[in-house]
Amino acid sequence: MSGLAISTTGLVHIYRAHGHDVAALSGIGITVRPGELVGLLGPSGAGKSTLLQLCGGLLTPSAGRLQIGEHNLATMTEAELDRMRSGDVGIVLQGAGRNLIPYLSPLDNVRYAQQAAPRDREVPAAIDVLELVGLREQAESPLTALTPGQVQLCAVAVGIATMPGLLLADEPTSQLDHHARDEVLAAIRTINQRTGMTVLLITHDPEVAAALPRTITIRDGRIAAEGRSGEEYAVVASDGSLPLPPHVAELLPAGTLVQVTIEDGQVRLSPVDQEGNR
Repeated sequence: MSGLAISTTGLVHIYRAHGHDVAALSGIGITVRPGELVGLLGPSGAGKSTLLQLCGGLLTPSAGRLQIGEHNLATMTEAELDRMRSGDVGIVLQGAGRNLIPYLSPLDNVRYAQQAAPRDREVPAAIDVLELVGLREQAESPLTALTPGQVQLCAVAVGIATMPGLLLADEPTSQLDHHARDEVLAAIRTINQRTGMTVLLITHDPEVAAALPRTITIRDGRIAAEGRSGEEYAVVASDGSLPLPPHVAELLPAGTLVQVTIEDGQVRLSPVDQEGNR
């Protein structure tokens, strides 16, 4: 098994709310290499979950290109999307319980998820999947006997039950204490490193974000920044626009005239008045 790449160009998603069209995503362009572990950051309503659901084939793009491995999601039928989700893409929804059958043990939850795998897909033993996330000893326990962190680990195990090339996880560490949060994050890292599975996850936790090798920040439906090992950088869009980091935007409110100059190889932004004076 190898990880799947993600590639989007001009990705747009529009939904109808209160009689008006609302753009949840406006021209998103990202590239995630096979085997990368990437976090999606941004305020509530920014479009993170929309992008995750689009990558999982749960929503249909309004415009643009969305490629997952060899799959062009913009042109796939519902049957083709179902087959993709059954083997190539694993999804962990926000809220561990939404991913699990409450009356089944962790072992049986994973076995149930594996029933959806394509017939030509060789899946690992369910106990080996649980061992990968650190739940071998709890394999036969009722879910009610598990800690919240262990329940979330079980949800992750269900998400990777068929060993997909891409794991999509929506807030997998939310509402957990620091110890449980770190265990879940460590399990996701282990999955990524041992299997080569590509992982795209949403997080609001700055400590989780700082621990990820790469992050993508979405704001108002657009790419606002990218991070590398805790250091954040602005991203020049394909049209040449440059979203400013929030702390800079506070100093340069909308409508501010800015002079752009290059001095000694450095780009400088200098606010000017309406007459063009610094």
